[in-house]
Amino acid sequence: MDRSSRSRLTEKLLPKFAGETLFDAIARSVCRAGCLPRKELYEAWEVARRVRRRFRGGRVVDLACGHGLLAQILLLLDGSSSEAVAVDQRIPKSAATLDAALCEDWPRLQGRVRFVETDLRNVPLYRDDLVVSAHACGGLTDLILARAVEVGARVAVLPCCHDLKDGDLGGLEGWLEGPLAMDATRALQLRFQGYRVFTQVIPGDITPKNRLLMAEPECHPAPGGKLFGGVG
Repeated sequence: MDRSSRSRLTEKLLPKFAGETLFDAIARSVCRAGCLPRKELYEAWEVARRVRRRFRGGRVVDLACGHGLLAQILLLLDGSSSEAVAVDQRIPKSAATLDAALCEDWPRLQGRVRFVETDLRNVPLYRDDLVVSAHACGGLTDLILARAVEVGARVAVLPCCHDLKDGDLGGLEGWLEGPLAMDATRALQLRFQGYRVFTQVIPGDITPKNRLLMAEPECHPAPGGKLFGGVG
């Protein structure tokens, strides 16, 4: 099966997920919902399980959430997170269909994921939150990092659509290809802000934009300065 396919998962593919793992069970719910591209299922799963190996508990805040599957999987992987907020400028109508399918299979999810349509700048964040985002395009990744740093929250992002013209490459473009230079600079900026940084990749057959950047505060952020592509 091509895990990078943008084709929707439907009930016809249920036999492909006949196993007894949590992933197979989630995939069956997604197939019954019939609204999610295959690629998004695999991305959300691979990001969520790596994030939960590092960060437990806290309110989950999924920014640029799309259908909100990342937030829902994070709740399934760690019951100590009591709720999640899934935020996007425009949330697909089919997100409600996916949410209903997951809640049918996991009633404990009922009412624990709140979908909010608003600008990402408008969402109140708190120090105990776990801020996540999978493939927030271009400068949105920098905005999400900056917002997490403002309150000293843990953060995990899977960047994509790097804006090489206006983004901060940290002077590394002479050694590294542009997107990698930008992500390395993001990691260094987090270190400067008093964060402990963890870098991983999800499988490249799902997406070539597969660098996962995770960070948690280890001291109070350094004052001043415009960080993350000028956001701040």
